[in-house]
Amino acid sequence: MTAHDPEGWGEFRRYAHALGVGLDDRQLAQFQEYLALLREWNRRFNLTALTEPRAIVFKHFLDSLTLTRVVDWERQRSLIDVGSGAGFPGVPLAIAFPHLEVLLLDSQAKRVRFCARVAAALGLERVQTLHARAEEAAHDPRWRERFDVAAARAVAELPILVEWCLPFVRVGGVFVAMKGPKVDPEVAAAQRAIERLGGGSPRIDRFPLPGTDVERALVVVPKCGSTPPAYPRRGGARKRPL
Repeated sequence: MTAHDPEGWGEFRRYAHALGVGLDDRQLAQFQEYLALLREWNRRFNLTALTEPRAIVFKHFLDSLTLTRVVDWERQRSLIDVGSGAGFPGVPLAIAFPHLEVLLLDSQAKRVRFCARVAAALGLERVQTLHARAEEAAHDPRWRERFDVAAARAVAELPILVEWCLPFVRVGGVFVAMKGPKVDPEVAAAQRAIERLGGGSPRIDRFPLPGTDVERALVVVPKCGSTPPAYPRRGGARKRPL
């Protein structure tokens, strides 16, 4: 961070490059406009607890791009961001990889409106938004087992997330849960659900988030078999995790 770059855009760009994400000037401008829109809307709708620009750039934008550690996005075509909130990780990934078809799903209308506004303002033509609950949308044939990747960030415990997210993933795709470093008990608790829902053996990628003092973990669950039609249970995952 410098006096001429208080948000740390130069540092952000370098860290993104280290992740294998090359951002051109247009893409950097899209991130800058995203930041401006988020700060503007956040004054009215409390979309994120982070308000300091540099914190947003690193703890939201760069954090979203860390999925490149476990997913080769050049080989993927579609992503569903479950519980997208203010668009993380879906919007940063859509900026970085313009070929991606991205669906941002959230159950709160204000968040969906914001994400739609961002997609329009940034010219992200392959980004769609969906106002729905995951446990209902996953039974819609338009979305069920249609995505190469499902991602979720800070939404729920892993046994619940697995039931919400794996049904969206095609066989051969992956579900990635973005978590903090102390995720092992969640992974252990989710094993039964993973097996029942068609998932394979999970793996954990732990790392420090560049530019911050934060530790992160990505839990990667491959989709090895089709999810039984009964799942996800409508309203049942949170009340009675598998």
